[in-house]
Amino acid sequence: MRRREFLSVLAGAAVWPVTAPAQNVETVRRLGFLGAATSSVGRPWLSALVRRLGELGWVEGRNIQIDVRWAEGRNDRAAEIAAEFARADLDLIVTWATGPALTAKRATSTIPIVFALATDPVGSGLVASLARPAGNATGLSAFNLDLVGKRVEFLREIVPDLRRLAVLGNVGVANTGFELREVAKVAETLGLDTTSVEIKLSADIVPALDAVKTQPQALFVVGDPLTFTNRVQINSWALKQRLPTMYAIREFVAAGGLMSYGTNFPSLFRRAAEFSDKILRGTSPADIPVEQPTKFDLVINLRTAQALSVAVPDKLLALADEVIE
Repeated sequence: MRRREFLSVLAGAAVWPVTAPAQNVETVRRLGFLGAATSSVGRPWLSALVRRLGELGWVEGRNIQIDVRWAEGRNDRAAEIAAEFARADLDLIVTWATGPALTAKRATSTIPIVFALATDPVGSGLVASLARPAGNATGLSAFNLDLVGKRVEFLREIVPDLRRLAVLGNVGVANTGFELREVAKVAETLGLDTTSVEIKLSADIVPALDAVKTQPQALFVVGDPLTFTNRVQINSWALKQRLPTMYAIREFVAAGGLMSYGTNFPSLFRRAAEFSDKILRGTSPADIPVEQPTKFDLVINLRTAQALSVAVPDKLLALADEVIE
């Protein structure tokens, strides 16, 4: 029997009896949610998506059926889920991260796809252009060169004498190479030495970090489903090495990282619900321009700063959108 995971926020939704007269039964649309990470980390974002869908009139058990699957940061599992969704001939697939979005696009050229976030949708081949996606996918882009530079700058505020930076990234996904190169470019302009720590599997993380021969003064982590799923492990290693960490996603910091600067994920998923609503009501994804986020959050974990004996400058705290104490 196929397993389906239903959100608690939908527990009270009415289920229409199959014997109801045809004129009283709404057409039920089928949405597949390909969760790139695990349920424990992705559920709040899924909840944001489902709540917004509900506000737009899409209610589980009445006019929409949501099939939720979790890839747990594994490319092979994402491919299995995408293939299942393609065979099921769904009305829509929603996912996030460049890798899973590309996997879904490879699995089907006909089912519309909404990605809540993709690093470089044009460069990766997800869409033809931001203004006119042209294919069966659309969503939100995080392609912003300035963000990488800002993250490095914020790290230098915490570590004023920063000279050596380790950069951890999953080279098994499309966007990591771009960000690794951009970090190296920014670091060179600032006179910093960078060491790329390349991984592809969860089992690679600690051995790859332990193998770094230089003595880095901070750790920059490229966000993707694999590093996200293993954020506690990464943070534990960094704390033992007494290394300040920089991320793109708040949840890394909530799990013990020092600092993040990037888009607000719940807001992205609410917007993805609005894209989904348009498609479910008949608009082609090819005609929905890809959007870029306009708000970016700086999050700082003071508990981690204290554990590292790191002083966070007052001006940085004043800039923070959230301080975890």
